[in-house]
Amino acid sequence: MACGGLGWIFLLLFLGMLNVMGIPRNNYGKLKRAALRWTLATLAGTLILWGAWGLESNFQYPYQMGGIAPTSLSFKWGPLFLAIDGISLFFFILTALLTPICIIISWNSIKFLLKEFLMCLLFLEVLLMGVFSALDLLLFYILFEGVLIPMFLLIGIWGSREEKVRASFYFFFYTFIGSVFMLLGLFQLYSVTGTTNYLALLNWGLPPSTQKWVFVGFFLSLAVKIPLVPFHIWLPQAHVEAPVSGSVILAGVLLKLGGYGFLRFTWPLLPGASEYFTPFIIMLSVLAIIYGSLTTCRQVDLKRLVAYSSVAHMGLVTLAIFTHTIEGMGAALLMMLAHGLVSSALFIAVTYLYERHHTRLIKYFRGVAFSMPLFVFVFGVLTLTNMAIPPSFNFVAEFLSLLAAFQYNLVMGILAATGMVWAAAYSLFLYNRVGFGVPSSHLLFTRDLNRRELLALFPLVWPVFILGVFPSPILDPLKKALVINPGGA
Repeated sequence: MACGGLGWIFLLLFLGMLNVMGIPRNNYGKLKRAALRWTLATLAGTLILWGAWGLESNFQYPYQMGGIAPTSLSFKWGPLFLAIDGISLFFFILTALLTPICIIISWNSIKFLLKEFLMCLLFLEVLLMGVFSALDLLLFYILFEGVLIPMFLLIGIWGSREEKVRASFYFFFYTFIGSVFMLLGLFQLYSVTGTTNYLALLNWGLPPSTQKWVFVGFFLSLAVKIPLVPFHIWLPQAHVEAPVSGSVILAGVLLKLGGYGFLRFTWPLLPGASEYFTPFIIMLSVLAIIYGSLTTCRQVDLKRLVAYSSVAHMGLVTLAIFTHTIEGMGAALLMMLAHGLVSSALFIAVTYLYERHHTRLIKYFRGVAFSMPLFVFVFGVLTLTNMAIPPSFNFVAEFLSLLAAFQYNLVMGILAATGMVWAAAYSLFLYNRVGFGVPSSHLLFTRDLNRRELLALFPLVWPVFILGVFPSPILDPLKKALVINPGGA
């Protein structure tokens, strides 16, 4: 089990892709059921890995793939390509959880090229799990960039509005150009050390000048993915035009690649450069919190509002990371996991409204509680968790993030704390406007949530409160990873 855990996970996904490929494209029901079964089996596999997790070591479930690199390039590949630790384990589980949910919420909405759509989702899951388990920086970069391809197709082909092709190219080129700087940083790193193996680089003391140049390359790439202000311009357009499954994957997992990269690579491998650039990044993070919150307050589109709220929440993530404290790094991971659950659920909820009323403009909504009381109840729970009320998982994450911010600097902590005030303002305004008041004459008296729609939201809502009361199953493996991590020690 310890040697083949990751291998079995990837084997399940590849078998699922082969199964879906072998089913006739006109058999929609069989295609959806097959994809759902394989993704649920993958989710079960990741939960087994979590259940069998041991606290005696850091990187676990290694999957050896040595000896396949071309000798002409003379790359010094390490003995381990893939393994997971307390940081990457929960991104693994989050990815496995969101993929079957994407299939469920798209059950009736994808009307053409269903086979290709399901293949994109499965291929995207393979790439994301590879990103979170790669122990070689070059392999990480290849998979990191490979994620753009299926996401580009999801937005451009199955997007919901007329500008979907433009939004897909906008997303692709903006993030691709940012990632080129990471490749330049990798070239510089390899020219100095002769290796791109993560475990080898942990014990390599890089010169300060090299650290700074490599850090700039990584920062420009990861800041676009998070995204930090002013690198966030692509995000709202991509969310608005993407299908609901694309928005869920984008908000739930893809935005976390930047934070994961900072946690995994910049501080452990480039501690001197991270310290040097910390004041600048802290300033950008606080700017993202304030600007993202204020911009969210003035949005008139449901999806854009949720998208801009992600900018503010992810600003809190980078702020926590670059305080360079154990509390801050733990808070960053908790914040990314909590945001991945709640933001994904909010995108699903606003899509349910759009599918019934064919508009996302907030001004047309009022009094939905009269026709959809169950939806308004669930939407209210999500609104409260997005505001980080106790005892939600978001409260634990935001409390620790602000604690780390106040430890770093009192002024920065106060400015970051204003984000919670603005989050309450735009969340309560949206909930009150949509749910209550005299029913709008622009809306139809439509049906409430059905069982399939509730089934998609349930796995995202209940963990938020379970982990808010009992977060130790996440904190215990995480503390082990942060203590062993040379940068975080």
